[in-house]
Amino acid sequence: MEQLNLKNSDFEPLEKKHEDAEKIAGESTSFWKDAWRRFKKNKLALAGIVVIVILGILSFIGGPISGQNYYENDLIGSNQPPSAEHWFGTDSLGRDMFARTWYGAKISLFIGLMAAFIDLIIGVIWGAVSGFFGGKIDEYMMRIADILYGVPYLLVVILLMVIMPQGLWTLIIAMTITGWINMARIVRGQVMQLRSEEYVMASQSLGASNSRILFRHLVPNTLGPVLVTLTLTIPNAIFTEAFLSYLGLGVPAPLASWGTMSSDALPALQYYPYQLFFPAFFICLTMLAFNIIGDAMRDALDPKERK
Repeated sequence: MEQLNLKNSDFEPLEKKHEDAEKIAGESTSFWKDAWRRFKKNKLALAGIVVIVILGILSFIGGPISGQNYYENDLIGSNQPPSAEHWFGTDSLGRDMFARTWYGAKISLFIGLMAAFIDLIIGVIWGAVSGFFGGKIDEYMMRIADILYGVPYLLVVILLMVIMPQGLWTLIIAMTITGWINMARIVRGQVMQLRSEEYVMASQSLGASNSRILFRHLVPNTLGPVLVTLTLTIPNAIFTEAFLSYLGLGVPAPLASWGTMSSDALPALQYYPYQLFFPAFFICLTMLAFNIIGDAMRDALDPKERK
């Protein structure tokens, strides 16, 4: 085996540069940028976003496209099957099902988003304050939450419907009276875990107020679980509205939602199944899309999955 005769002149020392000592070889990636990169790999989640966007657009332009009103009765043209004039057919009062479906989408999505938003505001504030201060404050606040959680949900809704006039906002208030408790528990757990971190103690030593520490440092660091919970709250609210409408506690006529349309279609299901198919299909599609997005966000925001 031939030996290599190497000399010192064959080697040339590298030039030392101080700026290269702190140079980062790889691209710097933030937590949210990395989460978005992982979220984009989930094709089903991207499809879910597309579905939600399309449903949101059609909820505003679907009625004008059909050229029909969702509330005009036409008993002569009642219970017509889908046709060129009425794309989804008509109901028992002759109202156009296509226009009512997309007006119902607007009501159902509004209820889901508004209920989730109210749950977000109340739950984050309640859970953050309870978890940060701890002690007796935490004990009293969480016992109140436990008492509310123990009250039967349907009983609360029925009592509110008796006390308050039946309407859209009554339904939303009834859904959010106890709906924020799950969000509060999640935020409380996250804040209790984060309040002993070094940056919190550093802020306290520098004289930062409790409110600043709470809403400037702690709450933003709980956004991952909060966003996942928020995404999963929306389809739950839409389904709850459909369930209440089935019991006759939904939005009053002439307003239409997917829940009220499903309830109205049940008596004639055997003869006119299309009247139930369209609202039920879009309820299922919306719930599936939001749940897929929520599952993908949970995986993307999980620190254990970060590489």
